[in-house]
Amino acid sequence: QVLLVESGGGVVQAGGSLRLSCAPAERTGTNYAMGWFRQTPGKEREFVTAITWSGDKTYYADFVKGRFTISRDNAKNTVYLQMNSLKPEDTAVYYCAAGGLHYIRNYEADYEYDYWGQGTQVTVSS
Repeated sequence: QVLLVESGGGVVQAGGSLRLSCAPAERTGTNYAMGWFRQTPGKEREFVTAITWSGDKTYYADFVKGRFTISRDNAKNTVYLQMNSLKPEDTAVYYCAAGGLHYIRNYEADYEYDYWGQGTQVTVSS
């Protein structure tokens, strides 16, 4: 069982930046494909971005392209989400997700991920 922990959320003004981090609660020798999803009360959880296990490919939802960047440091067992030019509509709980040992065909699908964090709140004021 892998328990993921997100950090870095907070309150920021529109146009500002935040960097989220995600790492397993305990060090693991296995690197997984990683994704970020977000959810607002009353809305379905939506895909934000993902990165392959080695970091050689990344995927982004259209609404964050050019503003958000996903990266990972496998030596530190950590994945990051750099969020720039934040908008009020980015306000949500952001969840980190890790794939298992299976092959991922669709990085935008939440069912492809086996492990999830508890979420971190991001609030963008206008």
